[in-house]
Amino acid sequence: MLKLENMFENFDLVREALAFWAHDEEKLEEMLGYFRISSNAVYPFTAGGKVCFLRLAPVDEKVEGDILGELEFIRYLRGQGYPALKAVASVSGEELLRLETVYGCFYASVFEGVDGVQMVDSGYPREAVYAYGRALGRLHALSAAYVPTVRKRSYVDILEWIREVLEEYGGSKGARQELEKVRKALDGLPKTAENYGLVHYDFEPDNVFWDASERVCRVIDFDDGIYCWYALDLAQVWDSLEDELEGEKERLPEIKETFLEGYDEEYAYTQETESMLALMRRFVNLRSYARLIRCVSSRTAEEPDWLAELREKLNGKIRALEDGFR
Repeated sequence: MLKLENMFENFDLVREALAFWAHDEEKLEEMLGYFRISSNAVYPFTAGGKVCFLRLAPVDEKVEGDILGELEFIRYLRGQGYPALKAVASVSGEELLRLETVYGCFYASVFEGVDGVQMVDSGYPREAVYAYGRALGRLHALSAAYVPTVRKRSYVDILEWIREVLEEYGGSKGARQELEKVRKALDGLPKTAENYGLVHYDFEPDNVFWDASERVCRVIDFDDGIYCWYALDLAQVWDSLEDELEGEKERLPEIKETFLEGYDEEYAYTQETESMLALMRRFVNLRSYARLIRCVSSRTAEEPDWLAELREKLNGKIRALEDGFR
């Protein structure tokens, strides 16, 4: 998540960035109004009638190698026939631009929208859940064979980043103790070509689209991907499904079983993977905690009500995570 000071929309910046990509002027203002800002600022627009998304982030919020590694991985996946979103090259032919503007320096990239409905809105019919599982299994199978030229960060790098954030932004004693426990536990895990590789990290229902006409799940948002155990993706799928289906918990066992049937068709789900899930959740919680305390550290002179409310909501998540560490 971006620092709160970077959560404000900036349509002048967007127009400056879009000058580097082909785009339609018709209804642009209306389209831009559907922006969202979280880990990036994302603004929809159209190019030749096709819905696309401009992604912006201040350079001090991102690691350039991670973005280049993400784009390379997407090209690889699409080259293998995997239904990942497509990056759109700028008019100069580059997929990633570093823009120096009066508002600061930003990384800019553009992606085409994908067909289908978000899994979170699909109702989770059996064929969609099965395809959801297959999509993750296929992703892990392709990752296991992937040899990058630009390597994204690994869990080791993320652990070091968490340590630095906890020191700089005053992480709790419980979080620091949990970090050392998780680091030690991760160091003790077996690391093989079958269980470890480049994971999506955010394979949640809002980043996967069910295309019923093609009977396939299309995948977006590879931004957070790191080198880690494949169990991490599965742990996050389970957690997100539990959150989304909180009012329909009786459906969870069948949905998980169907998901794993699809996953197993493409990649083996083993007892070893199962045994790693709890530790992966602890790692994710630590990274989330570090992001949150960094996010709320920034303040603007006069915060609008929506930002004050967001700050309070995020502080509540921080307190909940700290309780978990204790």
